This record gives sequence, C-alpha cells and structure tokens, in this order.
Amino acid sequence: MTDTKGKVVGINGNMVSVDFDGTVTMNEVGYVNVEDKKLKGEIIRIRGNIAQMQIYEMTEGIKTGNVVEFTGEMLAVRLGPGLLGQVYDGLQNPLPLLAEKAGYFLERGVYVEPISTSKKWHFTPTAKAGDTLNTGDSFGTVPEGPFTHKILIPFDCLGLSKIKSIKSEGDYTIDETVAVITDEKGNDRELKMSFYWPVKRAVNCYAERLAPSEPMVTQVRLIDTFYPVSKGGTYCIPGPFGAGKTVLQHTTSRNADVDIVIIAACGERAGEVVETIKEFPELTDPRTGRSLMERTIIICNTSSMPVASREASVYTSVTLAEYYRQMGLHVLLLADSTSRWAQALREMSGRLEEIPGEEAFPAYLESYIAAFYERAGIVRLRDGTTGSVTIGGTVSPAGGNFEEPVTQATLKVVGAFHGLSRERSDARKYPAIDPIISWSKYKSVLPEAWVSYARKVFLKGVEVNQMMKVVGEEGTSTDDFVEYLKSEFLDAVYMQQNSFDKIDAAVSVERQKYVFNQVVRVLGSEFDLTEKDDARNYFNKLRQLFQDWNYSEWKSDKFNSLEAEIKTTYASKNGKLDSELEAVLKDGE
Repeated sequence: MTDTKGKVVGINGNMVSVDFDGTVTMNEVGYVNVEDKKLKGEIIRIRGNIAQMQIYEMTEGIKTGNVVEFTGEMLAVRLGPGLLGQVYDGLQNPLPLLAEKAGYFLERGVYVEPISTSKKWHFTPTAKAGDTLNTGDSFGTVPEGPFTHKILIPFDCLGLSKIKSIKSEGDYTIDETVAVITDEKGNDRELKMSFYWPVKRAVNCYAERLAPSEPMVTQVRLIDTFYPVSKGGTYCIPGPFGAGKTVLQHTTSRNADVDIVIIAACGERAGEVVETIKEFPELTDPRTGRSLMERTIIICNTSSMPVASREASVYTSVTLAEYYRQMGLHVLLLADSTSRWAQALREMSGRLEEIPGEEAFPAYLESYIAAFYERAGIVRLRDGTTGSVTIGGTVSPAGGNFEEPVTQATLKVVGAFHGLSRERSDARKYPAIDPIISWSKYKSVLPEAWVSYARKVFLKGVEVNQMMKVVGEEGTSTDDFVEYLKSEFLDAVYMQQNSFDKIDAAVSVERQKYVFNQVVRVLGSEFDLTEKDDARNYFNKLRQLFQDWNYSEWKSDKFNSLEAEIKTTYASKNGKLDSELEAVLKDGE
C-alpha cells in the first residue's frame, strides 16, 4: 500500500467516489475497507481530488466515510508456471480454492494466490552467468503439462540485462530466486519463476509482428473451406440467443490446430459456464489423448457477478494469451460474449454521466473493442520462433439484429465474420453459420478456385429457391430446379456437420480436400434429368450416399465401397463436367 489514503464520498451502484489526499493514477488499484473486509476496485476517472472507482465486488454495506487504501499498482495478473488447467474469475482468483476457503457461496473481499506458492517446479537453466538477455527472453524452463514452460525475463525489465548469477538445475517454488540480473543502469534485480504484469498493457517483447497467413484449422468444414481463420487472426460469431455460438466455440476449442486454449466467459449465463467447467475436464484432447483441461485456462464471470469484473475477465484472458505467445506457442482465445462486456461498459459510462452514443453505449465503444482485438497477432520472437494469439469473440445482439452497435464495431476490426442465423438454427443445421452473409479475409485451406466455383453454384441455387417461393415449383424450369437441388446438396453434405458423430464432428484438411473435390464435380456436371421428380430422387440418393460417406472412417473398407457407389450413381445419369469446371479442377490440382 502507498501513503495515499481516501474516504468514500459517494456510491452509485458498483461505482464509488473517493476524496483522496496524495497522488493517484488512472487504473490504479485500491481497496475500500468495509467492516472487516477489503473490497478491490480500480480508478476509472480522476477529477481534481475526487477519484471514481469501479468496485469488483458487491458494494452493499459501503458508506460515506469508509477508508480507501491505494496500492500504487495497476490491475495485474501473476504470470508463471501453473496457469494451465486452472479455472479463474476475472481477478485471477482460482475458483476451486475460493470455494474451499469461503464455501460455495463466495464471500466478498476474499482473494487467493493465482498460482501455488508451495509446489516445486523442476527448473533447468538455459542461460549462464555473463549472458546478455533482452526483455521477454527465456533464461530457463520447467515442464508444465504437455509443454515446456519458458521462464522469461519480466516484461518490465526494459533494455538489455546481464545475468549476474543463476541457480543450477533443481526443484524450486515460484517465490524462490532463481537468477540475479544487472540492468543497463547497473541495478541488480532478483528474478523468480513468476512476475506480475498489468492486464491493460499489451505485451510487445518480440522482434517483428507478421501478417496472419497460416490457416488455423478448426476441422469444421464450413469454416476451414469457406470462411477460414488464420493463426494470429481475429473473427467474430454473432448470432441470436440459442443459435449455437457456445457449442461452436467448444467444438473449435477441442479441435483447433493450436497449443493453448483460453476461454473467457465474460457475463455468460451461469448455466453455460457450469456446463463448460463440467465438460472440459471430461473431454479427451484428440492431440494428446489426455484431458483437454491440461492445455486450457477458463476465466469465468457470469452475468450474476458485478459488471466491472466482466471487463477485468476480458483483459486478464488476453494477457495470459500473450504470455504463452511469448514462449513461441499458438494460443486461441475465445471470448463469450463481448456483448455483455459492452453492456458493462455502457453501465459504467452511465454512472460516470458521460455523453451516450448510439443505443446509450459509450462513444469510445469502437476504440475499446478495436484495442482488444488488436492484441491478437502472430509474431516472430527474438530467438527466431513464432507465436500467435488468435481471438474469436461471440456477439449476442438483441433479437439477432446485426445492425446494433457492438456487432458493427466488431465487424470493422475482425478478419472473419461467422454470422449465425435463427433460420438455420431452427432447421437444426449445424453449424448455423449463414453462408449468405458470412465472409472471411483469410486464405482457405482448399484451392480458392474450387471454393469460388462452389460458392457461385450455391448462390445461384439460393436465387432459384427465392424465385420458387413466389412462382412455385411448377413455374420453375427443370434446369433451374437442378441448380436449386445442387445448392441444397452442397449445404446438406458439406456445409452441415454432425457434432455428435465421432467421425463427422472433426474433419481433417486432407479429407476435406478429397471429399470437396467429389462434391464440386457433382456441382459442375450436366446430368440427363428431364423431369423434376427424377432430379429430386437422384439428388436425394446422391445426398444420402455422401452423408453416409461422411460418417465412415477415413480410407476404411466402408469408405472405399461408398466412394465406388457414389461414382456409379454419378455416372448413371451421364454426368459430364462442364468446361469451366475442368479448368477449375486443373487449377486447384
């Protein structure tokens, strides 16, 4: 604590006005003394000698005259080995330890060390006395789950530092000194295996920031093929309530081609958070065959918790992601849902009596959302390795209205838009990503010529479908009706996926390319179909064969036999590739 003290002079919800005597700074952390408890808060505005603080706890019982103590530090997280597998709240309190200490009904003012201070880690030095290291460089390692956790020079050690001494290989706790460095000014500093870093300050201890180009494979066909995401990129999943945003995020977290998954449940309903916490320890990681929680961190603040903690959970999660990126790992951060974070900003803005923007959201909403997504990226570290943080945020617009401010502000900064529609969700189509409105700026895992051709056929079929709603099937020509059936065929056998089937739930890139090649051949072929009923029966049979093919194990006897039957059925109506498709397929190969 600093010598600066203050007294409460006003309370407005979870915002407290404090008359202070001394020096304070923006975003400084302070504690309000209430009875025998200290409630944590953060300064969000200073006017003269009055500071407004947002309190991260329920403010019941706070009265004017209560003493406030200031720490001189910004809101920070502790970084070090032992983070993986943890379930934290927005202030990095481990929820299982909080439950042990305070019971299942959490008490106010109870804070727990985020990482065990008694557990010993096997430290192996990777540097020696006399070596010169830069900010964020590694000087040792410890094993953590399936990864080698690098012990880094703290991010606040600016410039070059020389190692004065370093411990030999052995077992140490995170509070023991493992090295001593001398900075450029000649000052010595003891280094431990953990350190603190402010959550609202981006980590930039890298050599170069790169453009996202390498695909982040999710094994969801519709995403990887049509609306891909790159490692170090950003994407958003807006959609109405119940459209499958959370389910899609869970599937992505299990199968995405990344090392670490961080889930930030900022303001989600308690039921969904409980489901996440219960499911993840039981899920098997397809990469390691062990529990998925071994490479997962969950930050959860439910909608029943104070609104200020939602903002903290967003920044806490992205800081942890940047920490693991600094080790050369690829991290996926899933924020669910940024709409509730924006609602918290709106609530605090109202209490600060700021001039409201559209729909009463603060005028700086866009800059806050942009600053959050800008912390994603793929970087080249000083040792030549690369690490990335990919951010995927869900948005929950009221009534599924994508024109509302949070969705629009998000669309301006992300690289891919996976818009979920109520119509596809109600039709039990998974994922419910609407192919008409969704888009991506990143490169597909499949040849772009194939994807463009398939998208053109799909959109033409959608146009025919819209026309049929007006003139009916009778007023549609057979050729147009076949185009409509091709569009429905693509949707049913490739765009949709069965998340409950162990084979179809996750599809490798190799299989996606192999199957999509056959799908595109059907889309670009001319068939001897003169009657609508004949065309409908033919495509129904072809669709069922492809769906059975999707459920068969890759390159198994069943897979091969179904492929042979598909080719026979395809040839039964004299399927001939049009000239445009022949060029497209050749270009892709």
